[in-house]
Amino acid sequence: MLVQRVVLNLRPGKDGTPVPENFRLEERTLAPELEEGEVLVRTLYLSVDPYMRCRMNEDTGADYLTPWLLGECVDGGGVGAVESSRFNGFNPGDVVTGFTWPWQTRAVLKGSVLQKVDPQMVDGRLSYFLGVIGLTGLTALLGIREKGHVTKGANQTMVVSGAAGACGSIAGQIGRLDGCTRVVGICGSDEKCRILVEDLGFTAAINYRREDVPTRLKECCPDGVDVYFDNVGGATSDAIITQMNRGGHVILCGQISQYNKDVPYPPVLSEEIQEALRAKDITRERFTVIDYMNKSDAGLLQLCQWVNSGQIKALETVANGIENMGDAFCSMMKGGNVGKQIVKISE
Repeated sequence: MLVQRVVLNLRPGKDGTPVPENFRLEERTLAPELEEGEVLVRTLYLSVDPYMRCRMNEDTGADYLTPWLLGECVDGGGVGAVESSRFNGFNPGDVVTGFTWPWQTRAVLKGSVLQKVDPQMVDGRLSYFLGVIGLTGLTALLGIREKGHVTKGANQTMVVSGAAGACGSIAGQIGRLDGCTRVVGICGSDEKCRILVEDLGFTAAINYRREDVPTRLKECCPDGVDVYFDNVGGATSDAIITQMNRGGHVILCGQISQYNKDVPYPPVLSEEIQEALRAKDITRERFTVIDYMNKSDAGLLQLCQWVNSGQIKALETVANGIENMGDAFCSMMKGGNVGKQIVKISE
């Protein structure tokens, strides 16, 4: 059986910006004979995510992430259909998802690393299992619930950076649903700002590429900032932390502005910002969703209820074809997506 796959062709190099040529499409023959415990899956959707930039380096900088190997098939979140199975509980036609799905059109995988999912949970929108009803949605929900300390009726203001991305767009909506009086998003275009306010219910949005972030923050957050969902790091985060209230909370989810730099994760803050955190007793704790997977079932159920009732809107940017994986990844790293960046591999 002939399949197509994407391998890591070149590393971006120290402080390098990824380009599509870092990836290479190739064909290989897949032996269809299964051993006990294995399944043959046809890939339907693949995910590209900011954390993958770290896996392009020889040293990921994070103890929970392994680097991709040169010349080897890369992997990440995926959804597919079982075509044949020697794993108890999986049958042809079942829809399954996994976190270490190879970027291949078809693959033989161990059934133990896959999870069977019910398409009716997402009204047949299977890509949602990679986004709002998957790790992305759980990251937003559990990040806010575990580290944000949002309290209904407390007149809190939340700011979300990377607010038009996969996680940020969901986090802002959850902040509003959980009781924040004001939710302000920061993103990179006027159109994204419009979407955040008009479609997703954010109170206000700031275009960091065109507007002065500290000035606009004062206008949009007259009572200061209580909760900050940080997806980007860098100068934007410094500006927000400077305007946070005493006893506030930073949800340290991602630092995409720093991923192309050869720095440790999370990057070290300036002494000025560290002092601001200390002086105002602001918590800033690294959040990794895999540390809270015991709460995933309840979290996914809550997300399903919100999505199916229309209380949360899921945004997606979909590319087509495995040959466009590298383009989709590089576009996402530059903010070319609105919501979750997905690549559709097959019907």
